[in-house]
Amino acid sequence: MRAGIVSDTHVYDRAAHLGERVLEVFRRSEVELILHAGDLTSMDVVDELSEVAEVVAVQGNMDAYYGTRLPEKRVLSLGGMRVLVFHGSGVYPRGDASKLAYIAREHGCDVIVTGHTHAPALVERGGVRIVNPGSPTNPRRSFPSVAVAEFGEGMRVEFVRV
Repeated sequence: MRAGIVSDTHVYDRAAHLGERVLEVFRRSEVELILHAGDLTSMDVVDELSEVAEVVAVQGNMDAYYGTRLPEKRVLSLGGMRVLVFHGSGVYPRGDASKLAYIAREHGCDVIVTGHTHAPALVERGGVRIVNPGSPTNPRRSFPSVAVAEFGEGMRVEFVRV
């Protein structure tokens, strides 16, 4: 199962738009699903991404301020793997791999797709893979990015500059 992964798009509070390059990467990669790990800040992002594939999105810490209402966490079965999609709000320090892995294990998941740090990361902790695509519009200490993941045996993740 090939999925596009994006987070922290912050459209319209910090970015004017999502950017055609994000859509182009997901189209070119022929993703079957797009996971958005929160801080959309506008449901227009879901509408744009839906032009490419089905979108599963979760609530980020900034979403409520802009009227976006989504589930805080989602558990999915992708390619035989249990995947938790969770922004990472309330995890301090931000992006702490041990805490994120613990949350994933609490939900019986092999993988957690997260955001909140605005920096791409792929870490394994305690048997849990932690995937953070970074931010395509508001990166911190990194380049603007999204990720494309192949879920299943031999899971692969590619970070793409956008």
